[in-house]
Amino acid sequence: MTPAIDTAKKAKISYVVHEYHHDPDAESYGLEAAEKLNTDPARVFKTLVVSDGGKDLTVAVVPVEHQLDLKLLAKAVGAKKMAMADVKLVERTTGYVVGGVSPLGQKKRLRTVIDASAQEFETMFVSAGRRGLEIELSPADLAALTGAIFAPVAR
Repeated sequence: MTPAIDTAKKAKISYVVHEYHHDPDAESYGLEAAEKLNTDPARVFKTLVVSDGGKDLTVAVVPVEHQLDLKLLAKAVGAKKMAMADVKLVERTTGYVVGGVSPLGQKKRLRTVIDASAQEFETMFVSAGRRGLEIELSPADLAALTGAIFAPVAR
């Protein structure tokens, strides 16, 4: 059980946990998850943590087959500039290891933006808090549990 799964369980939402054998040599954790779970990569989302250059961190949840557009993310949250956050800071702030960061159950709740494409699906997949573990839930439930907004932030 991970904090992400605990969060979903406590909220009494509908979710499914999917586990697979993670290959440490995989080039992309997200694409590996889509392949091993035999699902459309457009429904599998990665969790990225970015910084506005100050103290504020933001979580961006984007499809694994796309890249995060930092300019679009900055616009969505009203920041001047965004950059990927330092790995150690991400791990310390979220409580998760990079490659297994979940938008759910983080040590400190961070501002969260989910790419608008997630709204096209009944359910989506995000990390459940460790490599080889995904949680499938509705985009609306993910947004409600994280206080997220939807915005086009992927390219």
